[in-house]
Amino acid sequence: MDKTIADLRKDYTLQGFSETEADSNPFIQFRKWFEQALAAQLTEPNAMTLATTTPDGKPSARIVLLKDFDLRGFVFYTNYNSQKGQELAENPQASLVFWWAELERQVRVSGRVEKVSENESDAYFRSRPLNSRLGAWASNQSEVIESRKVLEQRLWELQAEYENQDVQRPHHWGGLRVIPTEIEFWQGRPSRLHDRLRYTLLNDDNWQIERLSP
Repeated sequence: MDKTIADLRKDYTLQGFSETEADSNPFIQFRKWFEQALAAQLTEPNAMTLATTTPDGKPSARIVLLKDFDLRGFVFYTNYNSQKGQELAENPQASLVFWWAELERQVRVSGRVEKVSENESDAYFRSRPLNSRLGAWASNQSEVIESRKVLEQRLWELQAEYENQDVQRPHHWGGLRVIPTEIEFWQGRPSRLHDRLRYTLLNDDNWQIERLSP
């Protein structure tokens, strides 16, 4: 290795992010940045780190995929019996992080979590490819299994069982919505003097925007 890990660094020079550019509504601002990430053809721009806590207070994080967002919050889908599902049932608070390296941008979201409606979960489940729907039945997510063969065998069985039949959503599988009370937009800048604008919810309609030191 010619470089040590400590030598790895990049100066961010693409653009800035000022208060005059920022929309007063963070959801509208997020949509602008997300559409720019789509236009830039980034690999899975909807990938986000979901951070929760275990019952004894340990941090727990993994990558999940954003599947919808609007003025109500940010939605992803999972097995409710999974580790993250159980952690959120115990403590319905979470943080999300989007990292769009090619745009030198990061978005952090924090807030409470609630299940989406049954109708929303049903509609999204129907939109999934067949094997993804069967996979929701085949996998007891986060449980220890003997081998991959266990999963493959279960999928083969389900493919035969549901041949030419509709696959309904399991009751233990569905959507969760992160309803933010705080959203931070981060734009990389030269000399590590990054732009950080934080939106904090004051009430149902108003957000306070503050600049944070990098």
